Amino acid sequence: MFRSRLFALTAVASLFSLSAHATVDLIAEGQLSGTALDLSKETAAKLENGVPGNLLGGMGSGLAYAGCHTFIAVPDRGPNAVSFNAAIDDTVSYINRFQTLHLKLKPSPKGTALPFTLDPKLVDTTLMHTSDKLVYGNGAAAGVPDGAPKLNRKNGTFYFTGRSDNFDPTHLSTNTLDARLDPESIRVSNDGESVFISDEYGPYIYRFDRSSGRRVQTYKVPDSFGVSTLSPMGATEISVNTSGRVANKGMEGLAISPDGTTLYGAMQSPLLQDGGTSGGFTRILKLDLRTGKTQQYAYPLTNTGTAQKPSYPTISDVVAINDHELLMDERDSHGLADDSAAVFKHLYHIDLSHAQDVSQASGATGLAPFAVTKTLFLDVVAVLTAHGYDPKDIPAKIEGTAFGPDVTIGGVKKHTLFVTNDNDFLATITDSNHPNGIANPNRYFVFAFDSSDLPTLVPQQLRETQSHGHSQARHSGETHDDAVCSQGDEDGDDQDDHGHEGHDHD
Repeated sequence: MFRSRLFALTAVASLFSLSAHATVDLIAEGQLSGTALDLSKETAAKLENGVPGNLLGGMGSGLAYAGCHTFIAVPDRGPNAVSFNAAIDDTVSYINRFQTLHLKLKPSPKGTALPFTLDPKLVDTTLMHTSDKLVYGNGAAAGVPDGAPKLNRKNGTFYFTGRSDNFDPTHLSTNTLDARLDPESIRVSNDGESVFISDEYGPYIYRFDRSSGRRVQTYKVPDSFGVSTLSPMGATEISVNTSGRVANKGMEGLAISPDGTTLYGAMQSPLLQDGGTSGGFTRILKLDLRTGKTQQYAYPLTNTGTAQKPSYPTISDVVAINDHELLMDERDSHGLADDSAAVFKHLYHIDLSHAQDVSQASGATGLAPFAVTKTLFLDVVAVLTAHGYDPKDIPAKIEGTAFGPDVTIGGVKKHTLFVTNDNDFLATITDSNHPNGIANPNRYFVFAFDSSDLPTLVPQQLRETQSHGHSQARHSGETHDDAVCSQGDEDGDDQDDHGHEGHDHD
């Protein structure tokens, strides 16, 4: 066992290039308060743990660029960091949703530390649901109410929620009729009409109508990614299964190719058959949206421990550079909200053009020979500390990543990368590093880089559309800032509830 582990670690060592691009730098930062509420007034009632059902939190689980200054953020399964019932892992009947944001960079006044300012604005809240009859837990074993939201009957539809007991135990965890959903990443379709979302419970990959939030398509994930024995408690699922995703470490990242035909789903941690959280290789699932055909690739996690006692970070997101190159967000869990100092939050550049399909391989020895090579693109902790951040105040969960509009700095056009955090719906953190408490908002860090840093970057070919009040602003071949922004997108100050939870859910 030790010899095979040593072989895998030796093989991985040759796959890393550790020099980051010096020109990648922080140019702006912004935040949305962790105490704010979103625009879904119908979900404002308190959840089982007493937290408002429309608390604006967890926004950085996933972030997608939708053209011009519009981004779409997806929270995860909801505010389960408040302890109330271990039998369902403290999860609640938080209705899953995505948030439309206006993130416009504006030149900073002279003498300001960063060249741009960012004042995020929430524009829209859209609840996720389906016309298919979903399976909800009855709550009896945990002593909680039935898991079906009251809005189901009111609005004539079936809403997805974060509660962990909303599943059918007679099927694999990839059963698309389970009501439980833990969204972790989001991407916009090229026509701007829908969004793709990946999740941890299944893992699932779903497509939702961007205007109504209705699920319009499901995609088959290989059975080997699912677990066969389901439980509302993640620790139990881990202990009783030997194959499939690790509980709470499913499909954390999702990327879309520039032409909109291919998705890349990244598993947060290795599958159980690949070693689980002790494994050094996680998987990237390539999905052809036209045919449903899949391929798998092995990604080598960085060993932050030693050869004798390895320790691995996790993947939090993935974004496409072009149709075969990706940026992988690999991080530790240290920093603000962990009562520790952030150390390892890296974005790596990988190229799948010559990678081999590992669908039939498993385990460290099976995956190691085919693992892709990665090159460090951005050390988030290094850049933030260079700008005066205390590592203890850097968010522990740096997760969502998206390329944004181009900017001009000193007469030079640069690309942008937006990076966000998942604040776990905790507005304030009080710990040994912050005994008097510190705000824990939804944060947005914007980095700029030269074309030479990613010379093969191809912007997603988003088409301009005015339907449903959403603005998509880039034609094929245009750069980010060449696109024409609509008047509705420019103001970005529409704070009205658009009533998605009251739409006709046909």
